[in-house]
Amino acid sequence: MNLLGVHLTILIGETVPAPAPFELGEALKDVEVNHRDDGPSGFQLRYHVGRAGLFDLRDYGLLSNPLLRPFNRVIIIVRFAIAPKVLMDGIITNVQLTPNEQPGEDILTITGEDISIMMDLEEQSRSFPAMPDYAAVGQIVGSYGQYGLIPPLPPLNQASLTPDNPLEQIRQQPANMTDRAYLKSLADRYGFLFYLTPGPAPGVNRVHWGPPERLSVPQPGLSVKMGPVTNVDSINFQFNALSPQQARYTERGESDTVSSPSPDRRIPLARNVAEARRSTMLTGFSCRAAAQAQGAVDRSFDNAVTATGELNAIRYNGILNPRGLVGVRGAGDTYDGIYYVKNVNHKISKGHYGQSFTLTREGTGTISPFIIP
Repeated sequence: MNLLGVHLTILIGETVPAPAPFELGEALKDVEVNHRDDGPSGFQLRYHVGRAGLFDLRDYGLLSNPLLRPFNRVIIIVRFAIAPKVLMDGIITNVQLTPNEQPGEDILTITGEDISIMMDLEEQSRSFPAMPDYAAVGQIVGSYGQYGLIPPLPPLNQASLTPDNPLEQIRQQPANMTDRAYLKSLADRYGFLFYLTPGPAPGVNRVHWGPPERLSVPQPGLSVKMGPVTNVDSINFQFNALSPQQARYTERGESDTVSSPSPDRRIPLARNVAEARRSTMLTGFSCRAAAQAQGAVDRSFDNAVTATGELNAIRYNGILNPRGLVGVRGAGDTYDGIYYVKNVNHKISKGHYGQSFTLTREGTGTISPFIIP
């Protein structure tokens, strides 16, 4: 499907997805893809369906199409100019039919999640003797190689994630947890994120398990109130003074407090870091308490400043990638600068490609003298 210079390709199939046949492309009404950093990403394909022909007397033709059955794989690719971008690699999990009294307005909705859903189907019980958490993550991810998962790189601060006491490294994955739930629980322990990013090639997915990605080169900037170069349809900024908090913990019999984000895990994006007015206390006496307290504080500062808005992909001339960095210009010194892209929602139809987004950082004021246009 061509959309004002944007080409949309959908691959679909049971094991090896292939380009969708002509009848699926013709019936496609719109596509929605949501990427987030705090859970699985998802997609929806909506089709016009009808029962006008002789072969539709018994049932809707598309409804009986085997390509649209649950647990088939769907890969969505968009291309601006030359470079293709894998927008989603997922699995169909829900099929919904919505009949309508108006002719031609019956809708078939295909809903799915990213490929990590295959890690969430069966509860497991695994043991990881003498193995730090990040190594256990690599072992679990490696068992799903048939889905093209690329294990994450080890975190930079490995020492803080490795207990000194060998007994702390002997643990069992809870029997009532799926692999996806367990990987997320391990990430939450340190204020980390666990998610999958499709691509760069179709059928390949990179696994992220670690701090938010703040080391990447910022994407082309979002321009606000800048006349003909404006590419943001709307944007709203919010400073939540109650989000940052400090954390008290006890480790090896000694108590301490963490009150600011770790520069090793969160490269600063704001000139004026918000002040933590709230305090929490970690329970338990784990030898990972310091790392867990730092993770809780890091996570609380992440959403001190939030920007939400709508972006026109045609004027932006590209895709705003989630879970990376982007600059904002034209909003004034307080809210200009570099942000982390927390989530992006894509809405694609004939003649329209819109993106809604959520950006976050730990405070106000720009530290970047220049934003890439």
